[in-house]
Amino acid sequence: MKLWMEIHLIVPETPPSPRTMSNQTLVIEFILQGFSEHPEYRVLLFSCFLFLYTGALTGNVLIILAIAFNPGLHTPMYFYLFNLATMDIICTSSIMPKALAGLVSEESTISYAGCMAQLYFLTWAASSELLLLTVMAYDRYAAICHPLHYSSMMGKAFCSGLAAAVWLLCAVNTAIHMGLMLRLDFCGPNVITHFFCEVPPLLLLSCSSTYVNSVMIVLADAFYGIVNFLMTIASYGFIISSVLKVQTAAGRQKAFSTCSSHLTVVCMYYTAVFYAYISPVSGYSAGKSKLADLLYTVLSPTLNPLIYTLRNKEVKAALRKLFPFFRN
Repeated sequence: MKLWMEIHLIVPETPPSPRTMSNQTLVIEFILQGFSEHPEYRVLLFSCFLFLYTGALTGNVLIILAIAFNPGLHTPMYFYLFNLATMDIICTSSIMPKALAGLVSEESTISYAGCMAQLYFLTWAASSELLLLTVMAYDRYAAICHPLHYSSMMGKAFCSGLAAAVWLLCAVNTAIHMGLMLRLDFCGPNVITHFFCEVPPLLLLSCSSTYVNSVMIVLADAFYGIVNFLMTIASYGFIISSVLKVQTAAGRQKAFSTCSSHLTVVCMYYTAVFYAYISPVSGYSAGKSKLADLLYTVLSPTLNPLIYTLRNKEVKAALRKLFPFFRN
């Protein structure tokens, strides 16, 4: 299989490709290594991934339907949960179909355009989720620390504006990074040591200078991974302080139960992100990256619906109303 375009200096057999550069050959297709180094686990991995992907889609779609069709759940907390479920679907759907196909084929390939598209949607959804988790932490801070002013602090227009800002800011940021990625040349080899198109292994394959890309990645990591995290920690610092001031144990338990699900998701998501990304590209480890990326691209979207609904009577009631068979 021809994996990159060849230059013929005399009589070309085919018209020159836009991916062709003078005296060099540019990759027009990548090979996703996936888990090919462990072929004995292919069936097991396919079964696990299919189960998790199906669970992620089912759980998040149910949350979206429950919130959309139940007026009682049209509150800021559930509005943001609706957005989180949408982001989870985009995140996991951008990579899992290709990863599953790679597990049932001898060789998993992806076109240059397909790789860039996959990278865009994954980065957009993952970064949006990090930013949204911070917004959700602020919502819980307003609800617990300022209950009397909550309705004015988290009005409908303000909540919608925050959500729109999250989607738009992350779309623009992702577009900037994609523009920097598209300016790079890939002359071969073309094997991505991952099960999807990811930034660090792509930068290692580039035959162009990746200095600007690396600087922008560090800045993005600082904002999404550190500034966001500190803002979330600050919100929960105020929340814990307010909860401890509640006189009765029952009151403290009720106050903390309103944010325990979100805190669980935050801890799980940031653990995976820090493990995967808060490190230089030169220190990239394929094995470590695959494990960490599985946590936030597959496991997290699957567990989020369970975490937010298992102890949430309102969501359970909405699901029973929407789907009567849930009552059994």
